[in-house]
Amino acid sequence: MAPVNEGDDENDAVEETTTTKRQRITTSTEILTSPSLPSSSNPPGDSLPPPPLPTLPFELVVEILYRLPVKFLLQLRCVCKSWKSLISDPKFAKKHLRMSPSHLNRHHLILSFVNPSREFILQAYPLPSVFNAVITRATQLEYPLNNRNRFDLIVGSCDGILCFAMDQRFALLWNPSIRKFKKLPSMENERREGSYTIYGFGYDHVTDCHKVVAVFCYECNSGDYKTQVKVHTLGTNCWRRIEDFPSGVPFDDSGKFVSGTVNWLASTASSSSWVIVSLDLGKESYQELLQPDYGGVAVITLSLGVLRDCLCILSHSDTFSDVWLMKDYGNKESWSKLFRVPYMGDPGYSYPYTKALYISEDDEVLLEFQSELVVYDSRNGTFKTPEIQNINGWMVPEVYVESLISPCS
Repeated sequence: MAPVNEGDDENDAVEETTTTKRQRITTSTEILTSPSLPSSSNPPGDSLPPPPLPTLPFELVVEILYRLPVKFLLQLRCVCKSWKSLISDPKFAKKHLRMSPSHLNRHHLILSFVNPSREFILQAYPLPSVFNAVITRATQLEYPLNNRNRFDLIVGSCDGILCFAMDQRFALLWNPSIRKFKKLPSMENERREGSYTIYGFGYDHVTDCHKVVAVFCYECNSGDYKTQVKVHTLGTNCWRRIEDFPSGVPFDDSGKFVSGTVNWLASTASSSSWVIVSLDLGKESYQELLQPDYGGVAVITLSLGVLRDCLCILSHSDTFSDVWLMKDYGNKESWSKLFRVPYMGDPGYSYPYTKALYISEDDEVLLEFQSELVVYDSRNGTFKTPEIQNINGWMVPEVYVESLISPCS
């Protein structure tokens, strides 16, 4: 099935009142019951039919549907018009998504890379298989654009929608679960030598909309870098200019979405240290987040991430990385060091972990290490390599949750 673009939305969805939906879905639940059969216990000549089997109440049917995987729900749209209307309703999609965090089976690891034929490849794996060391066959996803001679960088994921940076001026939103995508309009930034664009993607709870943030960084005549920041709100067809970056310029890494904000590591020309710049998507205003007290550790570099829906810092030293969580967003006192991860390989030849991707309830953390994936068990201090990767070369991993949320709305 080919991906569906913005213009291919299901405009033929039947507009129904709640009462009509209730009546039709109640009727359609008859398929979930067995037909009434003559009872062998009735005496001969008794003409009384057996009592009919009860049908499921409307509310119970909806609760069952909320708990089903996206793939199954897409098939159930063909049962009847009322089910198609219900499952296609954005309100249903949001409620279904809210129930997803408790279902690890709805989380997937996606790996993007370029194969020897210079094709842009995207492979998805159920996240439990990564931690359980179960060999799982990858699901190859059909990228909605021509995948020859390209490598679109994954900016991040939010509510099942993946954001890709195509270049300095274009970005793409795509939900692989429902195969819908939207290519965003050009930002029309002036091409400058040495310029680059850093993106961020997240959800604005104030306006109930997803937003893409683009930080265009360019070098001015003095040699310093300046920024131009633009925001695209899903459902519009333009970019809006907002206040420029308050301090420094972001590193060559995408912003991390946490608690209605997008966060970047930034550097300033006047200092060799790093700052965390946060953009509130609702207010579209910035603040600088205070970092944890690293306890005298000589920190060489930092990496930002998101674990357990909290902002995460990987602070790298010569031989290990400390994993920090900001449990109460914006509160410096809430920084907590979860554990210390020793580097793999020979001492003196080790490299820091690039990214913290996911942490399980058993305190196993999935890390990216030199374009490979490792799982570190913080309880017993052991490593294991997931039996899912057969990729020679550079790859970009990302975790996303399957959803019915459309990037075309």
